[in-house]
Amino acid sequence: MSALRPTYRHPRARDYLAPGGPWDIPSLDALVTDAAAGATGELLVDESAGVRLDGAELEARVAALAGGLRAAGVRRRDVVAWQAPNWHEVVLLYRACWRLGAIAGPVHHQAGPADVEAMVGVLEPKVWLAPDDLRGPSATFPELLEGRPVTRSAARPSDLAVVLFTSGSTGGPKAALHTQRGLAYKARVMAQAHRLTPADSILMPAPLAHVSGLLNAVQIPGVLPMRAVLMAQWDPEDALATIERERITFMIGPPTFFVALMDGTGFSASRVESLRLVSSGGAGVTPAFVERASTTLECRVKRTYGSTEAPTVTTSTPDDSVERARETDGRATSPFLEMRTSEGGELWLRGPELFVGYADPEQTRAALSRGWFRTGDLARVEDGGWLTIVGRMRDVIIRGGENIAAAEVEGALEAHPSVRQAMAVGYPDERLGERVCAFVVATAPFDVEECRRWFEQRGLARYKTPERVVQVDALPVMAAGKPDRAELARRADEDRGAIHRRDP
Repeated sequence: MSALRPTYRHPRARDYLAPGGPWDIPSLDALVTDAAAGATGELLVDESAGVRLDGAELEARVAALAGGLRAAGVRRRDVVAWQAPNWHEVVLLYRACWRLGAIAGPVHHQAGPADVEAMVGVLEPKVWLAPDDLRGPSATFPELLEGRPVTRSAARPSDLAVVLFTSGSTGGPKAALHTQRGLAYKARVMAQAHRLTPADSILMPAPLAHVSGLLNAVQIPGVLPMRAVLMAQWDPEDALATIERERITFMIGPPTFFVALMDGTGFSASRVESLRLVSSGGAGVTPAFVERASTTLECRVKRTYGSTEAPTVTTSTPDDSVERARETDGRATSPFLEMRTSEGGELWLRGPELFVGYADPEQTRAALSRGWFRTGDLARVEDGGWLTIVGRMRDVIIRGGENIAAAEVEGALEAHPSVRQAMAVGYPDERLGERVCAFVVATAPFDVEECRRWFEQRGLARYKTPERVVQVDALPVMAAGKPDRAELARRADEDRGAIHRRDP
């Protein structure tokens, strides 16, 4: 039995558990099993393996895999861990774990040996499956699928369902713990917030080892049910072909996915005409990006906000104005979610969909204050509960004693007609402490002089204007598709003597 246990109890847990409360809900396994049993048509598509499963086929494989894992010694509260791309086997593993009341431990498929060793050390899994164990000449996964079917769930709503490792750009990953009832509630809430129906289909390129992939390709399709189409590797041309062929209606991910899609050589509006909703979160979701994507993709594009610890806690709905979808990160997706800002402007959250702590109790204590999760994000909360993230606390550039939110600089840059993407970082300066360096992806030459004219035209303070501009063909990204701010800061520091250059 795993030593992993919740390290945090919500102050309003009793309220959540009351009849009609958000936790008055069956286990996640019960929700997805009931939905699949009544589904007609395909629910899961994995073109990398030529697999297309309807509800009955999906349920049969989950039951068999649960039996195979039980035969391998897996019991309630044990950990089953794996490393794999977006393969259908991952969806089966998640669901088989939940059937047994076991804990899923996904590890990103691009994690290096040292990272894998560290994560496995935290998880201490009863069963570990590397990529070759799932698909390879001597794969053991097919043997697990021959288990005696487990059709009766051993899960309890309070059971830990998954350990998700954060993918922050600084520091090592943290192991965030989520329960079955927390994830079940979140899936129901988000299906309603996005106005999704069983007729919808989602294309998922984001890793299933991350919260966005898990929520949107496993949980939400599981409780509706709706069809999930998996991409084992992101490629914009392949994505265009898949959207067109599979009639994809919904996509979610960081702006880097959609910028690459729109800038692809084979892009045309007719190829994405089935899309009706794009939801984008993470760094770089600026009003300019939403405006461009809405026009180019000819569908509803909106911003979202969430994290590994607090999955998609705000967004707008189709009933809200286009302006709100473009200018804000939306409102709380749950009536039970509470938001506040500290004196320093940091966003604090609490609610039934949040994590139940980190595997490391010390990390839990450092992240929570009297029941509130301190997100590390700087935010504004307007009347009516409209949230706008203005930056990360660690993404504040301090120039001569003046605090500059990197997100504000990036928003101004992306409003320029030639700039497609932008990222602002600080670089060391002996006199001022830090100066502002901007990395931009642009369709025309964009240098520091043009940048100064543009910021002056927009009426922004001179100290916020980037003093270096580096034009690049693409921003570096981390495994989840988010821009790698730490890598850009390293580049800016190494090349602090330059004023302007174009990267190859």
